[in-house]
Amino acid sequence: MFRALQTRNYRLYFFGQGVSLIGTWMQQVALSWLIYRLTNSEFLLGLTAFASQIPSLIVTPLAGALADRMNRHKLLIVAQVLAMIQAFLLAGLTLSGAIDVVDIILLGILLGVINALDMPTRQAFLLEMVEKPENLSNAIALHSSVMNAARLVGPALAGAAIALFGEGMCFLVNAVSYIAVIIALFMMRVSPRPRAAHKAPLLAHMQEGFRYAFGFSPIRALILYIGAVSLVGMPYVVLMPVFAKNILHGDAQTLGWLMGAAGFGALVAALLLARRKRVLGLGQWILTASGIFGLGLIAFSFSRSLPLSLVIIAFVGFGMMIQLGATNIILQTIVDEDKRGRVMSLFTMAFLGLAPFGSLLAGSLGEKIGVPTTLLLSGVLCLLAALWLSVQLPKIRREARPIYVAKGIIDEVPAPIPESKP
Repeated sequence: MFRALQTRNYRLYFFGQGVSLIGTWMQQVALSWLIYRLTNSEFLLGLTAFASQIPSLIVTPLAGALADRMNRHKLLIVAQVLAMIQAFLLAGLTLSGAIDVVDIILLGILLGVINALDMPTRQAFLLEMVEKPENLSNAIALHSSVMNAARLVGPALAGAAIALFGEGMCFLVNAVSYIAVIIALFMMRVSPRPRAAHKAPLLAHMQEGFRYAFGFSPIRALILYIGAVSLVGMPYVVLMPVFAKNILHGDAQTLGWLMGAAGFGALVAALLLARRKRVLGLGQWILTASGIFGLGLIAFSFSRSLPLSLVIIAFVGFGMMIQLGATNIILQTIVDEDKRGRVMSLFTMAFLGLAPFGSLLAGSLGEKIGVPTTLLLSGVLCLLAALWLSVQLPKIRREARPIYVAKGIIDEVPAPIPESKP
């Protein structure tokens, strides 16, 4: 399960990122609670999420092209330092009492740009850290597990910190936590990656990545599916503060428990993926998980009990993590190395770039038709997206098979020898 940790560089990154991600989840929970406390508006919850996520739609393709042309290690260090500065600014404004919604939106846009640079670079850099291609899927799953372990711990700590010290302390802890991953990145010994000289302009380089990804049906179908789920399903996170306060009649600690329960489900999913040694069968895992996710959202919309809600939201987190993690593994397995950054930027754009529109839509619908009805509708639409993927899956398997054979992931099955005629 932990074979990727045998590599020193990945081990440094894993533990440094683990510390940093606890702060990240503390900031995310505290920020959503701060916005709702200041505005009491579902729409503004969606708007601020939109502002922080929309840069992913615009900047991520450029970041993916840069990740294929430049030193990924150095790009990742720059992104982490910029994210730390953003967290210190947010903490300073909040602790001084000068924060308002406009500040939150502007700093959210800044963080969105930073994340748009960070995510495709980090995904593409994983193979350089683990060095052995056979450990890549394990590294992806372990990265998901540490993210969701932090998602389990961070929200619970955030709920307690908000109650004792206010939201600003969560932002300050997040800013300091970046030091761990920055130190880990500086301690790595990374061999120079051979890169072809790119004489084509950056825009042409980006267009090449688009043509490659959307011209190959397995990559195209998986990216479109994740985009659909991100648009209609992931915005449930935006509505959690409203659900915690107005439906379950709780407080910031209630929100922390809900986010932590979702993180627990996602952690279990990531560890299950980490135990897998082969990529075969992950398509069926995605379909099963999509059903769990959609049905979980529908069940969650009817819950009015905190214990029941915690159980259901854990299944929602499980289903979402299996979908994202398995899709990531399949894409990273079939993609050409020289196009890895650009393809992972499109994956990031589908996951994060469409989420702001879903967040804005969910916030608007939450005010008009209510949060439970909005979550019910999200679940139904996710099930429809899963139905579409089930139709595409046979073609994905058929066209990905030659790549798996060429890479030695599966053995070629020889054609049957025809019987000789008498």
